[in-house]
Amino acid sequence: MTEQIYHYTESGLDNVYLANGYEFVEAPGGRTVKITDIDGLHEAIGRTLITDKKNLSGREIKFLRHEMLMSQAVLAKLLEVGEQTIHRWEKGKSEVPKPAEALIRLLYREHIKDKSVSGIRRNLQRIADLENALDRNRISLRQSNKGWQPATLRDAA
Repeated sequence: MTEQIYHYTESGLDNVYLANGYEFVEAPGGRTVKITDIDGLHEAIGRTLITDKKNLSGREIKFLRHEMLMSQAVLAKLLEVGEQTIHRWEKGKSEVPKPAEALIRLLYREHIKDKSVSGIRRNLQRIADLENALDRNRISLRQSNKGWQPATLRDAA
């Protein structure tokens, strides 16, 4: 039997094709495809996107954001832009500034535990938390076994 190339559109991207690592199975609703290692596949797609020299498309940014389990609101906070800005980028209605694109690539590298960028996401979150506290002109504290410490947005949730 000749190997078939599978057009993997389930990722939300139109340009992903699988040479193997999948099989067609019969299900009650009809024929469907089963991916052998979906997590590994998605990480490989993400790695390809962040190492490619071309600009990220809106769909690619959305894919990376979803893989990082991040809402538009959280990504907007980290990049210090409005949530609608993220929405416009992902819909392809406006261009993504180069610095924002670079940070999205770094965030994904951190997400997949790429050793070359360890701690970047944590530091960006701290900056976003600090900016939020400064914007509100409010001091937020939490008590822990180490005494009183600055509270982050995550602590308030």
